[in-house]
Amino acid sequence: MKPYQKYLLAGAIVAIAVILVLFKYRHYVANPWTRDGHVRAYVVQIAPRVSGPIFRLPIQDNQLVKAGDLLFEIDPRTFQASLDQARAQLDQTGGNVAALEKQVEAAKASVRASQAASEQAKSAIAQMVATIEKNKAEYERQQTLLPKKATSVKALQRAKANYEVAVQQKKAAEVGFRQAQASLAKSQATLAETEAQLVALGKSNPQLRAALAAVEQAELNLEFTKVRAPVEGYVTNLTLRLGTQAVANQPMMALVDVNSFWVHGFFKETRLRNIRGGERAVVTLMTYPDRPLEGRVESVGWGIAQQDGSTGVDLLPNISPTFEWIRLAQRVPVRIQLTSVPSDVKLRVGTTCSVLVMTGTGDGGSVPPAPAALQ
Repeated sequence: MKPYQKYLLAGAIVAIAVILVLFKYRHYVANPWTRDGHVRAYVVQIAPRVSGPIFRLPIQDNQLVKAGDLLFEIDPRTFQASLDQARAQLDQTGGNVAALEKQVEAAKASVRASQAASEQAKSAIAQMVATIEKNKAEYERQQTLLPKKATSVKALQRAKANYEVAVQQKKAAEVGFRQAQASLAKSQATLAETEAQLVALGKSNPQLRAALAAVEQAELNLEFTKVRAPVEGYVTNLTLRLGTQAVANQPMMALVDVNSFWVHGFFKETRLRNIRGGERAVVTLMTYPDRPLEGRVESVGWGIAQQDGSTGVDLLPNISPTFEWIRLAQRVPVRIQLTSVPSDVKLRVGTTCSVLVMTGTGDGGSVPPAPAALQ
């Protein structure tokens, strides 16, 4: 081979290498890529609603459970006793309310009877007033007729007696009316007092409502002794044992929701301008480097925590030293929703992956396989 041919061949190889480097650089610039990606999922902290020793523990660490499966059970005997006591209190309160209702009915009947007696006494007074006026007129007529010899002394005395009897009967009727009024007032006071104790009839009675609420609360507490999985997921880092004292509202275990996995790719802020929601993405897990996963950009984070200016020692701002001529680009999380995951690929929270966003594919198109360099 002639010398100039060697130079041409070497030049051609260098030119091809430069072209490939420029192509890869253009591909890198056009399609943002990061190796700083992590698998995420919602982790449900399982906390009991009541306190007590763990009575049953039918699960194991890293076990897959369905929504509604029993995770653990707290000793229910104390809560069963509380429920029995609440039910007994409800029965007693119901009996008391029923007795008060009967007392109210009896008081109402007494008020009605007193009202009738008062009306009867009032009518008797009115009747006696009319009788007195009649007998008084007869007595005065007899007094006028006696000097004229038009009547007898006996008739006069009888008219006088009738008048006096009517007056006495009126007084007796007035006494009866006052007694009826007093009895009516007493009956009304008794009715008001009984109604104040009862407040309301039936299930509207506050004492009965409180007893019913106590029974419902006791039933809920008994039900809360069985802690069930709220979602389908994996039990992770299980350290519970039988007899462990569960404390109400204190997390006891973690449950990874299997239907909530996504990927966070942390891209430099200089690459965010080309990323749009809905664009296709290629996710390459370090666990499965030969099984790239398809996804879409769901959203781009709107902020990250600031280290400089945070409170340090003595409540003074904490400032990190930097070089004036070097500025490090911050990394912002980009949320990638996985569109399809093969059944043999197992996602695990916190594992590392590479993320490549294919710009300009938000309206569809196929996702190319992950470049070998990204795997």
